[in-house]
Amino acid sequence: MARKAAYHHGDLRRALLDAALAQVEDEGVAALSLREVARRAGVTHQAPYHHFADRAALLGALAAEGFGLLLRSMQTAQAAVKSGARARLVAAGKGYIDFALAHPGHFRLMFRPELHQGAQVPEGGAAYQVLVDSVAAAQAAGEAPGGPPGALVTLCWSVVHGFALLWLDTQLSTETTRKDAQAGTLAMLDALLAGAAPGAGSGTKRR
Repeated sequence: MARKAAYHHGDLRRALLDAALAQVEDEGVAALSLREVARRAGVTHQAPYHHFADRAALLGALAAEGFGLLLRSMQTAQAAVKSGARARLVAAGKGYIDFALAHPGHFRLMFRPELHQGAQVPEGGAAYQVLVDSVAAAQAAGEAPGGPPGALVTLCWSVVHGFALLWLDTQLSTETTRKDAQAGTLAMLDALLAGAAPGAGSGTKRR
């Protein structure tokens, strides 16, 4: 459902960011334009340039905000875990998925290749470091497979990122609830970390 962000007074920058997120969720990242953002926010076509030099600057601001939200979601999920290095690693994955499903507009634009040319979104490093540190802790505790940590980081990231994309793109079966599909994905991640073969999938459609 489309969200309307109309600016009347107060924080113009926030209104523009909200309008941009609404456009991304409605039409996709490729359609994002400062002119349309201005129209959705109810301001003149020149108003966005008071805060963003161009479309790339607007994308960068949204991505930075998204990575901040992602970091907090991962940290919150880990804080709920009492003990266990592998459990904390899986919790980081839960936080990742929680963020993606709660903020689809942010999620869809954060990993755009143009944003990572020249490290335009340094905020992404802090969230990534949570994953790296969690993998290292699980390996050090003997609660995750050994070997090069980079490979395990990529595996964990792929599992949760892939689930988020599949769900947002409606590729998971309609018979599977989001809660059950997410639980199945995290159980699969936990099994992979334990060195066991994953169980049944979470209900993907056959093509």
